[in-house]
Amino acid sequence: MSSRKEKVRGFITSMFMADASMTLAESDSLLQRQIVDSTGFLELVSFLESEFGISVDYDEMLPENLDTLASIDAFLERKLGQKGSG
Repeated sequence: MSSRKEKVRGFITSMFMADASMTLAESDSLLQRQIVDSTGFLELVSFLESEFGISVDYDEMLPENLDTLASIDAFLERKLGQKGSG
């Protein structure tokens, strides 16, 4: 697992998962498991922007981009690639 995913996992588990025995797989839906609510997603976006130096546009705040560790990592990969080629 990438260090990027581990940073995101660490943020999610420390901020939103009170039960330390809970695990978070790459494909677990943050919404369906009720780990993150709408306010939590805004906190997650803020973390991603500050930690990785990206800007998340309003129209990018979609479950396809932000609902699982895998989708967040893929989203970051795209955003960081765009940043590098811009």
